[in-house]
Amino acid sequence: MRIPSRRPHHSWSWTGAACAGFLALAVPALLAPNSSGAAPARAASHPSSPASLVLDGQVKHPLRLAADELRRLPATRLDISFQGEHGVEKATYTGTLLWILLKRAGGLDAAGKREDLRHTMTITGRDGYAVVLALGEIDPDFGGRAAMIAYARDGRPIGAGELRLVIPGDKHGGRDVRDVVRIEVR
Repeated sequence: MRIPSRRPHHSWSWTGAACAGFLALAVPALLAPNSSGAAPARAASHPSSPASLVLDGQVKHPLRLAADELRRLPATRLDISFQGEHGVEKATYTGTLLWILLKRAGGLDAAGKREDLRHTMTITGRDGYAVVLALGEIDPDFGGRAAMIAYARDGRPIGAGELRLVIPGDKHGGRDVRDVVRIEVR
């Protein structure tokens, strides 16, 4: 798990109590059954497997998209800058907005007024690293954050067809997920 340093020029470390507390909260959440009652899907760890993305959970039409299918969806280019472990990282990413992916999956499979304000997306990388975003954060009518699944950095493919979550405006890159394989809407 990558943990960004919050203090410049100092390494961040866990105390025994903090580590135990974090693990007591984080591990059950990551291993909890998903909305269908099944254990969370684990991606194959074979490094040469083609990049693909699953979007499931509380959506009307779950999706499985290969990286080349993602490239055929409406693209957005974003200039991203954040404080990384070795200084400021700057790049131009190209990809598909999370909001567009949610709409492609038919939207939320929930009835009610402004349901998107009480649901979340869990974005998970091949290594198990996961972050959670509130749908209201990316809803164009509310937060309007242009969070996206990127497939290119500075005009070149990321890794071996790797997909990456990037979120403009974050001061640190801790919510950037590398090698995204799953988005679950809860």
